[in-house]
Amino acid sequence: MLPENHIAFKEWAVVCAALGSGMQSLILRKGGIHEGRDGFRVAHAEFWLYPTYLHESAPALIAGCDSLLAQAEATRPDAGLLDLALYAVVHDVYEVRDEQRLAQLAGQHIWSAETVAQRFHYRTPGLFALAVEIRLRPVPYRIAESPDFSGCRSWVELPVALSTHGLQPVLPEVEFTRRRNAIRAALTE
Repeated sequence: MLPENHIAFKEWAVVCAALGSGMQSLILRKGGIHEGRDGFRVAHAEFWLYPTYLHESAPALIAGCDSLLAQAEATRPDAGLLDLALYAVVHDVYEVRDEQRLAQLAGQHIWSAETVAQRFHYRTPGLFALAVEIRLRPVPYRIAESPDFSGCRSWVELPVALSTHGLQPVLPEVEFTRRRNAIRAALTE
């Protein structure tokens, strides 16, 4: 793990809550409008999770996520501020072109089947699946948001590198390995 990092990855706050609670170890990503001509790419193997609140909604999630959505909203910082407490280490990246494979990931993420299908078919069929190990900083870093962070993009460069010292794994190593293997089996076997 890097000793410090200035890269953040924008993700729905409710998905960040699911990752931070250990409910999931998977990020599904299509990419934002501003991803460029080649679309989304996993440009960084480690990053801070940047919670966003724009596109998330209860109908986009599986049943039973109301409390996660409420938790994400309750911990939302004041306007103009950003709290960074979750750090992701990418272990595997899959570019999924077969929609049937994505159905095998049900139960490993909180997106509804409809949301997965909608994202899969947006523009060019396909989604990225990232098996990520999540680490937690007990007291979040609080930084000011910047106009440089805005827009539908996945990656953001923070104004300063933030130390990763003292981050704690959300899941025991054996549980993360089990989940990683289940993701691999769903997408490659």
